[in-house]
Amino acid sequence: MAIPDLTDLEKSIIQQSINERWRNGGVVAEEVEVELRLSKGDREVTPCPALYWEHEGCTFLVAKTGDNRYRSQFFYSAKEQFNTGIEEYTDLGDCVLFLLRLQADHESERQQNFPKAS
Repeated sequence: MAIPDLTDLEKSIIQQSINERWRNGGVVAEEVEVELRLSKGDREVTPCPALYWEHEGCTFLVAKTGDNRYRSQFFYSAKEQFNTGIEEYTDLGDCVLFLLRLQADHESERQQNFPKAS
């Protein structure tokens, strides 16, 4: 099953959310293709269009898994990977918003536990 490409509107929604989060600009999402198992029982992976961006050591990914279906995650390393706890979204705005909020909360906790050296 071929997943439709991200539309200009979908890409715009993601980039606008990024711009609102980091008002200083400079954070730009790039188009990539990722391979995902669309259901837990799948043995094969499916190529999915996605947008990817990085900010201060954190990588973000929003993938399109079907018509009006999206997944998201952020990670710092292979050992530190996180998602929102929601397997799949039908609203792209919610998908990106929850991802960015969760990462902001997580980053705040990380800084409390491991303050940056001055």
